[in-house]
Amino acid sequence: MKLRSQLLKGVLEGCILAIIKQGPTYGYGLSMKLNENGLTDISEGSIYPILLRLQKEGLIEGKMKASPTGPQRKYYYLTTEGTEALQMFHVHWEALKGPVDNIIKGGNH
Repeated sequence: MKLRSQLLKGVLEGCILAIIKQGPTYGYGLSMKLNENGLTDISEGSIYPILLRLQKEGLIEGKMKASPTGPQRKYYYLTTEGTEALQMFHVHWEALKGPVDNIIKGGNH
């Protein structure tokens, strides 16, 4: 659904930052966590460009680490700036979520 895709673009970055805050993770692991939380239509191909952009913006840091099941993996960590960006995302999300829910439910509060 095109509308769902457009809506996800706006919140996926915040979701990715929130997952990385829970602990260092790599791209595929991130994809699995999104999937486990109901975002089943997010492909790895859409995650990696976001990770690259977040890294360029200094919100996350990537470090190569040994993997228990094969070659090294790039694990992502939240930076101080990333923590601040996640906090701002949460503030903006809460400010937006309530009014949108109210409108959708037909309220006028």
